[in-house]
Amino acid sequence: MALRARVLYDFSSENPGEISISENEVVTVYSEQELEGWLEGENSRGETGLLPASYVEIIRTHIPSGSSNNGLSVPKANSQACTSPDPQEGFHTSQGSDDDWDDDWEDSSPASNAPRGLGGVPALYPVTSSLPGRRDSAQQQQQAKSSATVGRNLNRFSTFVKSGGEAFLLGEASAFVRDGDRICLALGKHGPEWQENPYPFTCTIDDPTKQTKFKGMKSYMSYGLTPTHTNVQVNRRYKHFDWLYARLVERFPVISVPHLPEKQATGRFEEDFIAKRRKGLIWWMNHMTSHPVLARCDVFQHFLTCGADEKAWKQGKRKAEKDELVGANFFLTISTPSVPLDLQEVESKIEGFKTFTKKLDENIVVVNTTIIEFARKQATGFKKEYQKVGQSFKLLAQAFELDQQAYSAGLNRAIAGTGDAYEAIGDYFAEQPRQDLDPISDLLDFYRGHLANFPDIIHVQKGALTKVKDCPKQESELHDRCNIISCATLAEIQHFHRTRIRDFRSQMQHHLRQQIDFFQKITTKLQETLQKYDDG
Repeated sequence: MALRARVLYDFSSENPGEISISENEVVTVYSEQELEGWLEGENSRGETGLLPASYVEIIRTHIPSGSSNNGLSVPKANSQACTSPDPQEGFHTSQGSDDDWDDDWEDSSPASNAPRGLGGVPALYPVTSSLPGRRDSAQQQQQAKSSATVGRNLNRFSTFVKSGGEAFLLGEASAFVRDGDRICLALGKHGPEWQENPYPFTCTIDDPTKQTKFKGMKSYMSYGLTPTHTNVQVNRRYKHFDWLYARLVERFPVISVPHLPEKQATGRFEEDFIAKRRKGLIWWMNHMTSHPVLARCDVFQHFLTCGADEKAWKQGKRKAEKDELVGANFFLTISTPSVPLDLQEVESKIEGFKTFTKKLDENIVVVNTTIIEFARKQATGFKKEYQKVGQSFKLLAQAFELDQQAYSAGLNRAIAGTGDAYEAIGDYFAEQPRQDLDPISDLLDFYRGHLANFPDIIHVQKGALTKVKDCPKQESELHDRCNIISCATLAEIQHFHRTRIRDFRSQMQHHLRQQIDFFQKITTKLQETLQKYDDG
């Protein structure tokens, strides 16, 4: 049955099969059933095709109780636009046009049966705050004592509460931790560090291929992943990366899981977009495989190694979604060095890192803007100017040819060759940013997403520290639990610095090598052109 809908935002069609719509326009949609985030409908100009579902709201007729319908159609307010979001609902993933779950990897279990997590964590994982039989009466008394001594955060939607940091600090976390789930921290030269992965590996991402299903009605891009510790390729879609990202974010509250490349509603199969997304996924994967904790995580290993066996994949998927060691229980997995940290020193380090990340984020924006503008000038301005010079030399050669003197023919050819050389150099400038500037811009974009995670991580640690300051000194267990959160936070900061130094050193070296090759290529071209004057 056809329905009327009001357009919320302007949309210009970019691909065959799409239609353009304008804000406040009333359109007809043939069904409320979405297909990868799109609806089929007709605009006011009579054009039929696909339009983005999130850009429109269905107009429904509402008849108040006890009154007659006067034939007026009253638009129903869009629940997302007019209702304040419930923080307990958390964030939703897989909302891109090509990223909705479908039959191949779906779990048939009804989502409504999944319990909520601690402190309003989204119901992506069932988390048990107290497991029967695992806490004796002495532990219960100690928990009651801690809870009575230390006040709870009044803002139950704060990062400290939602992450499970408060529940852990108050002794409310309880779960069985296997030896394989334990995360060991070592005391290094510069403070706590994640214990290195004894079996390091990397993972390549091959050029994606376009796949179809439902007899060609649905298309998507499939990426080939080949981890070095198995050398077996598995195929993954972007939505699978999105699912993994959501699991990891919930699993590790004080570990920075970098953001994935952004989604895009249209142009998903264009070559430039696919290439850019693949580069972003490579940066993401390189970080994941080099992280001592994330690389060894069960769900990440399952993502990399589970092949085409659908049953095996679904078993691993269900296991990940029922993981108990999330939120507050995550901190139970951490084993800290025997020597506790000086909390004043911890606070000083955290404040220093907070200042550092704020300045780094600001300057990354400046550097990226400068690089993008410079790349644009090379691709347009520099190329155009060199072509102008080249064409002017060619005009000079044409003028010289009018003298019709045989002995000037060599000079005429050399000057014309100089014009060709300058035009070629203009092309070199236009092509060069892809080799040296674009990779730096990609790295800066990646680290901006990385830095965006740390305010929440810092908030968890500072929340724990604040609770400790407010409690009596005899609350030793509270101090011990705060020490665990602090050690994990400092270890993640230490890892961030190490990978930052590695990544930026490598990328700047690559940039300078490309610049040297670039100018050597120009020098070679000019030397070849100079030789033409001697040959004539």
